[in-house]
Amino acid sequence: MRLRWWNKNLVGTHYGGSLYSMCDPFYVFILICNLGEDFIIWDKAANIRFKKPGKGTVKALFEIEQAEIECIREKTLKEGKMDCFFETVVKNEAGEVVAEVEKVVYVRKK
Repeated sequence: MRLRWWNKNLVGTHYGGSLYSMCDPFYVFILICNLGEDFIIWDKAANIRFKKPGKGTVKALFEIEQAEIECIREKTLKEGKMDCFFETVVKNEAGEVVAEVEKVVYVRKK
């Protein structure tokens, strides 16, 4: 995400809410696309820890290994529901950590 007038705070760095918003939907999207319509998938909780001011362009990587997706599928089918925990980091152009984001995603079979 590039630093723009609409996501810049009063001190000229990325607004914290924008940093969180750029991370919000992706784990749910990944699970919906991979688990399909037989599951209900919702965000349950989140936490963001700011490590340093975000300046310039910031990036984050969101991925869930296929083996973990299959484990989530199997455990949910067996137990009926589960909470999945994911972590990612937001980095600046120099590769420095700007923020750490934790997500809890609820998965339940229909």
